[in-house]
Amino acid sequence: MQTRQLGNNLEVSALGLGCMRMTHHVDVLPDEGEMIALLRAAVERGVTFFDTAEVYGPFTNEALVGKALEPFRGEVVIATKFGFKHDPETGPSPEVGLDSRPERIRRVAEASLKRLRVDAIDLFYQHRVDPEVPIEDVAGAVKELIEAGWVKHFGLSEASAETIRRAHAVQPVTAVQSEYSLWWREVEADVLPTCEALGIGLVAYSPLGRGYLTGKIDETTTFDAADIRNQLPRFSPEARKANRALIALLAQFGREKGATPAQIALAWVLAQRPWIVPIPGTRKLERLDENLGALDVPLTPEDVEALEGALATVSVQGDRYPEHLNRMSGR
Repeated sequence: MQTRQLGNNLEVSALGLGCMRMTHHVDVLPDEGEMIALLRAAVERGVTFFDTAEVYGPFTNEALVGKALEPFRGEVVIATKFGFKHDPETGPSPEVGLDSRPERIRRVAEASLKRLRVDAIDLFYQHRVDPEVPIEDVAGAVKELIEAGWVKHFGLSEASAETIRRAHAVQPVTAVQSEYSLWWREVEADVLPTCEALGIGLVAYSPLGRGYLTGKIDETTTFDAADIRNQLPRFSPEARKANRALIALLAQFGREKGATPAQIALAWVLAQRPWIVPIPGTRKLERLDENLGALDVPLTPEDVEALEGALATVSVQGDRYPEHLNRMSGR
C-alpha cells in the first residue's frame, strides 16, 4: 500500500476509508458483522486511515469502528470529530447547532476514547467552525488534550484559510478535511495554498461526489428517506440528468486508461498534491476494491491537463448544499 504524510509526522495509507454511511443517513442499519468484516478487510488490503465522528449515528459509528479495529491498535489511524451541540435525548446533530466550547471538546474526547477503545485519538477534528467560540480557544483546548496524551494530532474540517492560519498559530494543524472532487474544487482558491504553505495535509471527503462520480447514479435513482442527498440541490433529478455529461467524459477517459469512472475521479484527486488523502466511503467490498484500484491508475501531468480540458466544457448543475447547511461550511 502506498502511503502519504499528513502534516509533519502522521503517515497514513494513500487512500483512507470514510465510515459515516455504515451507521448514518440510512433508513435501515447494515448488519454490524458485515461492516466489521468490511473494516477488517480494508486493513488486510493495507488501508490504515479510517474516518468517523461522534455525530455519525450519533455515537454508533465510533462504537462500530472501535470494535472492528480494536485488534489493530497501533497499526491504524482513526480520525474522529467534535463540534456539535448535544440534544439531551438524541445526542449531537447539525440540526441542534454548533458547540466547540473547550469544556465540550474535553467531554467529547473522553467519550470518544471509550467508544473507539483507544488510549489516544490519532486525529481530532473540529467538525465545523463555531462562530461563537474563537478558533484560538478551540486550538488551545485541543493543545491541552495533546499535552495530556488524550489526542495525538489536531485537525479542522471545512475551515477557511484565515481560520486555518489562526488555529495553526496556537496548535499546529496536521490535517484539514474538506470536500474535494472533480465537481467541487472550491478549496483550490485559498485552502490548498494555505495548507501547502504551512505543511498541512488535506483529507478529501466525498472525492466521488457522494457517489455520483462512480457513474452508477442517474435521474431515476432513489435514495433512503434518511439519505442527505435528498436535501442537496446537486442531487435533484434535473441536476443528476444534466450532470451525466460529466460521467460520459470520465467513462471515455477511463476506457483509455483501463479504469472505471470512479477510479479516474480518485486518481485525479491523488494527482493534485502528494499530501492529499481521499477518504471515499463504501459499505461494499467490491466498491472498496474498485476504489483501491485507483492507486494503480497514475495520471501524468499531461493526463491531468487533458482531463481538465475536457471537463472544462461541462458546467456542473446544482448547488452543493441548501442554504442552511451552507452556513455551517467554510467559515
